[in-house]
Amino acid sequence: MQHDKPRSLALMALWLWIVVSDSAAAQQPTPAATVDGKVIVLEEVDRTIGASVAALQEQIHQLRRQRLDALIAEHLLANEAVRGGISVAALLDREVDSQAGPIADFEVERFYDANKARLPALDASLRERIRAHLKDQATQARRDALVAKLRGQSTVAIHLQAPPVYRATLKLEGAPSKGAVDAPVTLVKFEDFDCPYCKEAQRTLGEIAARYGEDVRLVHKDYPIDALHPQARRAHLAARCAHEQGKFWAYHDALYAAASKTSPDDLKGFAQRAGLELGQFDACVSSGKHGAAIDADIAEGSHAGVTGTPAFFINGRMIGGAQPLEAFVRVIDEELGRRR
Repeated sequence: MQHDKPRSLALMALWLWIVVSDSAAAQQPTPAATVDGKVIVLEEVDRTIGASVAALQEQIHQLRRQRLDALIAEHLLANEAVRGGISVAALLDREVDSQAGPIADFEVERFYDANKARLPALDASLRERIRAHLKDQATQARRDALVAKLRGQSTVAIHLQAPPVYRATLKLEGAPSKGAVDAPVTLVKFEDFDCPYCKEAQRTLGEIAARYGEDVRLVHKDYPIDALHPQARRAHLAARCAHEQGKFWAYHDALYAAASKTSPDDLKGFAQRAGLELGQFDACVSSGKHGAAIDADIAEGSHAGVTGTPAFFINGRMIGGAQPLEAFVRVIDEELGRRR
């Protein structure tokens, strides 16, 4: 053993040298280009496109994960079929297809009532298409339940690595917010008050508030898109004036409830119903003094990767568009788990 000690020390010294060298190399800027002797480093490039690159990496990861989950399901179903001495088709027929009941008329009508804003008048043809759609949904749900059951009975290890999490840094001081400043999750929303998708997203945000309570703080940022909604900026100015009097969220909700009614009389009517002091409100709106702050929000959002509304950042992690509740829940749960 005495003869092994110098060798062990030498190996440890070599290992430490490698670790230190790798660490130093990792801290060195990565050259991306040289212009007349001046080096442009990759880190400078990523500072301006980091959010876009991260979004692409996340899309690639999600595609891989979806395909991986499908392959896992195929293996689990094949193994279960072998154990039962039957084919996969026979297994699915027994456990999934044969369990399907008929779709009742009231289910068709309930689906239509919930989606009729996007559907034509309900006739016999549409009724049968809805019935077929609901049956497909029910069949897929039963198949998913079977796969989940088999997965719980098997040993499945996921080795696919998620991409590094990109977090945008946003300025929150002075922005309208709801919830505790020290909440473990901060959800920042960039919105245009005339954007119909932003209006749709309010229901999802309400569900998040009901589900997570004080664990999530909500912060508003202005992102009126002048080229698409030329009247929206006026509504954002008015909402900031309401914020001066501590009535931002009441005014915010009134704007969305009114669906793009942003004439001066409309904005003043919302202020009156929200209990604002109208003289102060009128003077604030007329001055346009919050225009620079709105422009700063737009610039900040664009720099962080916002290209349209709504856009959301959960502890700096971007979710673009009016996504379903599940998309927010996945990220919020990950963030809560990380904090805990």
